[in-house]
Amino acid sequence: MENQKPAIAKNEAVISIRNLYKSFGSNHVLQGISLDVYKGENVVVLGRSGTGKSVLIKIISGLLKPDKGIVNVLGVEVDKLNEIELRALRLKIGFSFQNSALYDSMTVGENLEFPLVRNMKNLSRQEVNQSVERVLDAVGLSQTIDQMPSELSGGQRKRIGIARTLILRPEIMLYDEPTAGLDPITCIEINSLINEVQQKFNTSSIIITHDLTCAKSTGNRVAMLLDGKFVRQGTFDEVFDSNDERIKSFFDYNFIQ
Repeated sequence: MENQKPAIAKNEAVISIRNLYKSFGSNHVLQGISLDVYKGENVVVLGRSGTGKSVLIKIISGLLKPDKGIVNVLGVEVDKLNEIELRALRLKIGFSFQNSALYDSMTVGENLEFPLVRNMKNLSRQEVNQSVERVLDAVGLSQTIDQMPSELSGGQRKRIGIARTLILRPEIMLYDEPTAGLDPITCIEINSLINEVQQKFNTSSIIITHDLTCAKSTGNRVAMLLDGKFVRQGTFDEVFDSNDERIKSFFDYNFIQ
């Protein structure tokens, strides 16, 4: 699929991070990072394992509290919210987990309807069924509705995990290592799906990855996270047009090793 990008509202930040710090004991994971994500934009946060990428999206979704700094999501400061307000915000944020996080004891259809019936109790059975069918069709897996997760391939499980997130029609998508553990062909399919979700569902996204092919395929903008700081931000080509040996070695590791 052609990687066509929708218009981005650069005057409307849906995520705004300023001077964010997070440490775990003596491990200083995030050291004063700042980032904006604009409406309709896919931003890739790129870095090696253990650099704080997943910590960042846990802070954005309120699963972790920052030590210092401001994290504003859809107009509200996340760490100032009470539990009821935080639950309401999370309904607007889709979280695609690295391991897909499907319930093994439920069919695909039951997995998809679970967040819907839990959070929107006034829906009729027909409305629930239509929503399940719509997101299954969106990820190209309508035929799997009665299958168990154990019967699916890794790529199919990843797609179903994304479909389950989409069923609540989130405004923001957070992808945690979406291509991890997948073969090259399936990686290409997942990258295309991320772009399709951006276009069809009008989402704004942060994509956490160390996969340069994923970064180049899906990101309108890339932020390189090294040693707890964003050392470069821009398009993929702008980020890697650098004499910084840390950036050059990251590129070489991905494409030469």
